[in-house]
Amino acid sequence: MATLPAFAAAGYQFDATPDLSKLETRERLSQSAVDGLFAIAEKWKLPVEKVGELLGGIPRSTLYKMKTAAGTLKQDELTRISYVVGIYKALHILLPTEHADCWMTRPNDNFLFGGQPPVEYAVRNGIPGLQQIRSFLDAARGGR
Repeated sequence: MATLPAFAAAGYQFDATPDLSKLETRERLSQSAVDGLFAIAEKWKLPVEKVGELLGGIPRSTLYKMKTAAGTLKQDELTRISYVVGIYKALHILLPTEHADCWMTRPNDNFLFGGQPPVEYAVRNGIPGLQQIRSFLDAARGGR
């Protein structure tokens, strides 16, 4: 398998994407990812059940345990949280705080969401849905 050449601009260091296939990377990131997810969920006023759905169907009891001791998350769970964080960041770049924090839970007439709240689209479509929402917001802010 060929590797792509790494291009670098003088004086600029690119962040490396964490390798989530490595156990030690997932161990290192898990608790802060869970803490960030619950902080965002609180801002978005998401019930704990909806947080579990965003993570791919994690039961409520497991989520409560994760709050205090996340353990080591799976690659899938960290990927989902990464998208949620990116969506949160993009919304706060695009909108005033009061609008950014309710955007995911309010009905949206964009063709992508069909009148449903974006969070429902994300739950229904999983990681691809989260990726599409993130790309949609990045495009709106001129990021891609």
